[in-house]
Amino acid sequence: MGCSPFFCYKSGATRQQISTHTEDLPGDINTIRYTYKELARATENFNPSNKIGEGGFGSVYKGRLRNGKLIAVKVLSVESRQGLKEFLNELMSISNISHGNLVSLYGYCVEGNQRILVYNYLENNSLAQTLLGSGRSNIQFNWRSRVNICLGIARGLAYLHDDVNPHIVHRDIKASNILLDKDLTPKISDFGLAKLLPPNATHISTRVAGTLGYLAPEYAIRGQVTRKSDVYSFGVLLLEIVSGRSNTSSRLPYEDQILLEKFPEVTNGVLLLQTWMYYEQGDLAKIIDSSAGDDLDIEQACRFLKVGLLCTQDVTRHRPTMSTVVSMLTGEKDVDSEKISKPATISDFMDLKIRSMRRENNIAFASSSTLLSTIMAHSSPLLSQETTQASITFTTISERE
Repeated sequence: MGCSPFFCYKSGATRQQISTHTEDLPGDINTIRYTYKELARATENFNPSNKIGEGGFGSVYKGRLRNGKLIAVKVLSVESRQGLKEFLNELMSISNISHGNLVSLYGYCVEGNQRILVYNYLENNSLAQTLLGSGRSNIQFNWRSRVNICLGIARGLAYLHDDVNPHIVHRDIKASNILLDKDLTPKISDFGLAKLLPPNATHISTRVAGTLGYLAPEYAIRGQVTRKSDVYSFGVLLLEIVSGRSNTSSRLPYEDQILLEKFPEVTNGVLLLQTWMYYEQGDLAKIIDSSAGDDLDIEQACRFLKVGLLCTQDVTRHRPTMSTVVSMLTGEKDVDSEKISKPATISDFMDLKIRSMRRENNIAFASSSTLLSTIMAHSSPLLSQETTQASITFTTISERE
């Protein structure tokens, strides 16, 4: 097992496909298999007072093992068929990798109809709840802590995209999937939608799944996932961390309400459009969170916002790789010399879902002009030419909490 001071890759075996119809897990799973009894004891029989999270997959509980170690116990809902697939996918994708900016998988439990994943417990919950949440948080996110969070997420993604073999595309990078430890070190979590990118493959055709506000438009249109899909999601997240608010929030200052009047159909990309507006006006500083602290470096914050815009450009090949993003954030690579084109956003995800379900798969976009009207007309001519020649391959569109 080769290691560096910050991460190591457990290279003892290959990742094999897992049948969702049996309990035959791959023999190369490099993690502990817990009994249900152990985890029930650790969580006080899954006491509701220990519940720290909940989603479509099931619930997450705080627990303590007999050796005193704190754990997060992710219990798959017995009724969730999709959750079973995500359980197996998560176990397969993350069991043999380790990095300082990824959650650590301690083990799993498979007994009867029980499917449980066991992770390291992270004290400060997620970015969605602490930085972007509507509730009050006692955590003060000064500028230095935000810089470290942005860099940590970028390094974790760069590791998944470039250093792991086969490469991993996360597919659901968002604030609620970034957990924070006691030192506010970010950990990328929830690999239930992750895909392994085969050698020499440029993309994977798959059902579209992801989260409103973070989903790359070209992925939603074509059903083709690439590493640049994650780059787009990271770009949105970067803007959120610097601005301190969600991309899906329509609560804007009075002077910016014109955005909602000009683009009433955009409900899940308001922050992105607002950042682009200020970038064109040469006034990016206006989007920076006023509560970023006395240590705020405005020049650095504006550089981070430009990187976010670079990551969300409409033409995928113009987006930087995550390794390049890390260099831009650290200042090793110049950002001001980069040409930034307009961001791409999805205007009405639900309309896209309804329309696509009324049609058979593989409908040519040339005969689906009404479907294209749900995509913001911010795309460049090149992207428009590319998408009109593509075909839609949705089987389902997931809106993940």
